[in-house]
Amino acid sequence: MTTPARPGSFTGATDNAANGGLFTDTLVDGIPDIIGADVAAAETAATNAKTSETNAATSATGAATSATNAAASATAASSSQTAAASSATAAAGSASSVAADAATATTKAAQAATSATNAAASETAAAASATTASTQATAATTQANTAATSATAAANSATSAATSATTATTQASTATTQATTATTQATNAATSATAAAGSATTASTGASTATTQATNAASSATAANTSATAAATSATGAASSATDAQGSEDEAEAWAQKVNGEAVTGEGYSAKAWATGGTGVDHASGAGNAKDWATETTTTADNTEYSAKEYAIGTQAGQSNGSAKQWALGGGNFVMSTAVSGSDYSAKYWADQAASSVANFDEKYYGNYATDAAAENAHEAAGKTVTVGDLYYNTTSNAVKYCQVAPSGTGAPVGTWVEIAQQNLSGYATNGFSIAMSIAL
Repeated sequence: MTTPARPGSFTGATDNAANGGLFTDTLVDGIPDIIGADVAAAETAATNAKTSETNAATSATGAATSATNAAASATAASSSQTAAASSATAAAGSASSVAADAATATTKAAQAATSATNAAASETAAAASATTASTQATAATTQANTAATSATAAANSATSAATSATTATTQASTATTQATTATTQATNAATSATAAAGSATTASTGASTATTQATNAASSATAANTSATAAATSATGAASSATDAQGSEDEAEAWAQKVNGEAVTGEGYSAKAWATGGTGVDHASGAGNAKDWATETTTTADNTEYSAKEYAIGTQAGQSNGSAKQWALGGGNFVMSTAVSGSDYSAKYWADQAASSVANFDEKYYGNYATDAAAENAHEAAGKTVTVGDLYYNTTSNAVKYCQVAPSGTGAPVGTWVEIAQQNLSGYATNGFSIAMSIAL
């Protein structure tokens, strides 16, 4: 029997008895050729569908692997994101300690946060791509299964068609119907195979996209890691600066208020020690604190000199020059009659002496009066006694008079008052004569 051929509808090489035809009828004898061609096409379609199924399964496996890798990359990106966020938090914490490095750390933290955000976005995209790839792989598997089912159905139909061909005389109509069905199923199988191939291609594209997204996620994770490293470096710098700042703060505090020794060994004492006192400053030779120099009244400020208060109002025995208050009121504990230093007395003492002198003068000089009686009466009225040597100016004679003989009582004057006469110089040589005589001699 020659190889079945199908040059046209219901016509072929077996259309007569000489070539294997059974019914010497072109249309009827052509049925086996048609069925044979359809069976061969169905078998080819089934094989192709099976191949497509295998390819689709392989693509699905690849897509699942890519999805797994993408998920792993997403996990790594998430870890990088967490690490970057931790680094950003640490950098932000260090930044709050020192103003200058805080700005840098904050910037780096912001960059790390941005990278973390990008990594999160890449992670989301990768997860979406993985989901898409998985969905497409599932669809491809479903299409492959559908194609396999169609191929099986086509193979079954082909078997039925062969059986029908053997009994074509009695079942020609049935064979024709089954052939049509087989053709439709073969077409469906081919369509399913094409769809399977398309699904496999889509799955492959999805897997490629997932790979790209995973690569992007890895790049973002790398960038996040780099930013995290930079943030960690900045945080380390900030911590170092904070340490330096703390040291400077401690030293500044020591210079400001340390009182139990030098602020910095070998460099001097604190401001508080010099102001209010401290070890190494109090009463030290050539030193002394400001408070002692101002208010100390029990000893010296620097083992040599006394304080301003001591010089102003003090009474220390060792302060032999006397305080301002002693010079004003009196020596010792401000006793007027006590000398301040040696035989020198206070201003009050000398004022009192001057007042006494004035009083004594008032006792001796009465003032201006017109008569002796008026002068005596006024002096006695003041509770004073007229004595020899008393003076008054007589406005009547325009001469100073002195008491030569004191009165024996009060009332009418009984004393003797004599004018202090001007010396008579008429008998003395003139100035010119004195000079001439001096020259001549």
